[in-house]
Amino acid sequence: MTVQEAILARRSIRKYSDRPVEPEKLKVVLEAARLAPSARNDQNWRFIVVMDREKIARLMDAAYGQKFVGEAPVVIVACATDRRVMDCGQPTDTMDCSIAMSFILLQAQELGLGTCWLGHFDSEKVKQVLDIPEKVTVVAMTPLGYPAESPAARPRKAAEDVISYDRF
Repeated sequence: MTVQEAILARRSIRKYSDRPVEPEKLKVVLEAARLAPSARNDQNWRFIVVMDREKIARLMDAAYGQKFVGEAPVVIVACATDRRVMDCGQPTDTMDCSIAMSFILLQAQELGLGTCWLGHFDSEKVKQVLDIPEKVTVVAMTPLGYPAESPAARPRKAAEDVISYDRF
């Protein structure tokens, strides 16, 4: 599968089978995150892999009861260990973790695994469940597992509505 094919095929999966994720596939997904670019190559991130069923249930609660979080055999939590604002005004913590999370989603797609980028969660509850230090920012989470659904592609705006050349 090419990157373009992974981009075209990727969907937000909200229904997972109980089939476990093979350790070698999980390792490939995590390696994609580790190799993602970051501002100044600081790599100020930590990816917490959660496979303990009780902790996953508590993460589901922290995600406001989104049931599919509890269905997945794995949940990956992306955390930023430092925050700096770049000259362009953007914070490195959310930018760097977002890039890495995108790599996770695309690598998972290539391997036949489903994901769903989560931003709807109580970060303080997530910190409590996973013993995350106060100074660390929980940026995003994704369930990871074999899809038990094949959702259709969601509509996208036309290219001319989101792309321009040489001026806004």
